[in-house]
Amino acid sequence: MKNVLKKAGAGLAMMAALAGHAGAAEDHPAVKRAFDLPPSADLTYSIGARQRGFNVNGDATLTWRANDGKFAIGAESRVALLGKLTENRSKGIVDNWGLAPTEYYDKRFRKDATTATFDRDAKTITFSDSDKSYPIKGGEQDRVSVSWQLVAIARAAKDKFKPGSEWQFFVIGPRDADPWTFRVVGREKIQAGAALGEVDAVHVVRVPPDAKDQTLDLWLAPGHEWYPVKLRFTDHDRDYVEQTLEKIVKK
Repeated sequence: MKNVLKKAGAGLAMMAALAGHAGAAEDHPAVKRAFDLPPSADLTYSIGARQRGFNVNGDATLTWRANDGKFAIGAESRVALLGKLTENRSKGIVDNWGLAPTEYYDKRFRKDATTATFDRDAKTITFSDSDKSYPIKGGEQDRVSVSWQLVAIARAAKDKFKPGSEWQFFVIGPRDADPWTFRVVGREKIQAGAALGEVDAVHVVRVPPDAKDQTLDLWLAPGHEWYPVKLRFTDHDRDYVEQTLEKIVKK
């Protein structure tokens, strides 16, 4: 059961707690794209998972705020009996690249919190639990902000956000960073919570650099401001953690 909780805890952070691959740090794309930030909202998700033959259920909440040239994202996941498994936060400014984080916070079940700091005056990214550092070239994201930067780009890209298209980012994790690639798969119907029903969504997958890495699937809903209506984390052994949108409250 300990392994179940460990793997579930790693997967349940909303759009954040992927087990990152230690990719080549020198592959640091800085790509400026048009973006359109979605309205601020509170999103509530149900969680279902299969980990080593055990079923895990719970819920996740996400707060998204963007106004006055600043943004803040907070995500928490909980399961019955254990309570809070993960807590992740990102905050920063909005510049001509889109979301520009200043701090990323990652806290997982029974582990100490870690932070990554984006010093925009010194143009350097540093970590509380690592001696590594990276230059700020523009467009860098963290594991919380990257999905929302993707949403903002999708909203602005329109017909360019089509099946087969790929979108690259340089993503900061708790202790290091690596390049991520998202590929658009196509349109699909997704059954969301009772309040939303069947939703038309665009399926996007994070393409891992190694076949043994965990895969992230996102389904973004154009009819609901492109908010993520479903997320699925799948390990190479086919264990998974899935989050389904139950409720949207715009702020």
